[in-house]
Amino acid sequence: MAEFDYIIVGAGSAGCVLAERLSADPRNQVLLIEEGGRGDHWITEMPKGFGKTTSDPATAHFIPTTNKRGAGPETWVRGKMLGGSSGINGMVWNRGAAEDYDRLAELAGPQWSWSEMLPYLRGLENHRMGESDTRGVGGPIEISNHPAPSPLTHAWIEAGAQLGLPVKEEHSVRAQEGIGLMQWNIDRRGRRVSSARAFLKRAEGRSNLTIASGVRTDRLIIRNHRVVGVEGMRDGQPVTYAARGEVILSAGAIGSPRILQLSGIGDPQVLSAAGVPVVLESPSVGRHFREHLLINHNFRLRDPRHSQNAAYGGLALLKNVISHVLFGKGPMSYGSTEAAAFVRVLPDAQRPDTQIMFQPYSLDPNSGLAFEKEPGMSLYAFKLRPSSEGTVFIGSADPAAPLVINPNYLGEEEDRRAAINSTRFIRNLMKQPAIAAFTSGEVAPTAGKESDEEILALYHERGQAGYHGTATVKMGRDNSAPLDGNLRVRGIEGLRVVDLSVFPEMIAGNTNAPTMGMAARAADLILAERK
Repeated sequence: MAEFDYIIVGAGSAGCVLAERLSADPRNQVLLIEEGGRGDHWITEMPKGFGKTTSDPATAHFIPTTNKRGAGPETWVRGKMLGGSSGINGMVWNRGAAEDYDRLAELAGPQWSWSEMLPYLRGLENHRMGESDTRGVGGPIEISNHPAPSPLTHAWIEAGAQLGLPVKEEHSVRAQEGIGLMQWNIDRRGRRVSSARAFLKRAEGRSNLTIASGVRTDRLIIRNHRVVGVEGMRDGQPVTYAARGEVILSAGAIGSPRILQLSGIGDPQVLSAAGVPVVLESPSVGRHFREHLLINHNFRLRDPRHSQNAAYGGLALLKNVISHVLFGKGPMSYGSTEAAAFVRVLPDAQRPDTQIMFQPYSLDPNSGLAFEKEPGMSLYAFKLRPSSEGTVFIGSADPAAPLVINPNYLGEEEDRRAAINSTRFIRNLMKQPAIAAFTSGEVAPTAGKESDEEILALYHERGQAGYHGTATVKMGRDNSAPLDGNLRVRGIEGLRVVDLSVFPEMIAGNTNAPTMGMAARAADLILAERK
């Protein structure tokens, strides 16, 4: 059996970065394991193709939670291909705030401060706006602005200005508060730049990098408190891979705690209830889960020409797909969200606590991913740093058994107050003259829900995850954290976790860029230790 210096479990936003960086030294034998397939398809590269990929079992995991929404449980969608969720997400490029990284430094070590992380974040980018003290050029990920904002988009941004918000040229700057166009990881030809495209494409030809797709990793092989390999299933048959160096879990905030717990690393009560022998007591594994919660507010537009609803059906959809394929233009080449605002909705907030996202289309609230027949636009908001904590636990020793996930949305009063206030902020924003001229008002099911109780009921009945979950295998200076500041699992040699689960608190905003930056920083920490 071949032995590897590094086995990376999970080829998502973090795993692809690690595979490229660690295999750049030809002396390192690197194995990258992914449960899904390669994901090489024109639909996965088409930005608005996520309408297909997020509903296809070949490219997405569908993970039920204990959270009841409407008639049944809420189901989370996560990427299942090389590139992971960076292959199916909305391509929003947003790093979070400098204060968040300095907070990480307080919690886990100075290597995660803003001054330390900025070079890695800039190093990811090939920004079409050019280089600045915060933007990068020459990196593997092309960052773009909307090439042709509509009058509706401009009107929404102007409405924010009328409300007193600063208008921002871009969102990845030190001063987070304000409103402006969203940036996307989409290239000049209108194609998605996932972590697989950005990193694996230039690394997969290396003889020292092995990519094993279609493998569900189930357990770590541990001897004398050292990881010596991993085991799982491929095409219904058991597979084992040996590590002479390190195993790095990059399976995400859901997948990484699952593998740790199935391997006997976690809360003894959780493990015993699932029938898993305890190898290492680490009670925080699977706890402290934080996630954004949002609901869509749809607004009816007076003029159908200002809504994109008709662009995604019938002959118009065919025309727009052809425009994307041939020219890289049109709405199929745009990210999910065209503009955003970072605002303060809590009375004592000293910096933005809420993110509002603008979409020039509206989904039918009763028909999944179907668009409304009437012209519409939508807005949704989420509290940037939720304090409510949920759990991600195994319920059985069977690796195929579903997890027991309790998001515990809005468990804290501050989160509930932010949800209520963000709804009222949205409505106030939509009353400003610049945007009010375009709309005839909010529509069902959110329209008319005015009291605190009615707004919270909307969140409980129709709220959905932002898919930014974190903290289930958090790093920290405190020995109660499963990981130390260099992402090593305390109590087990040769084992790290490098993915979104390691952040002890949420980075303020969308999480794809912070995850890639963290992985690039982690690669240098890993290589420095090897030297």
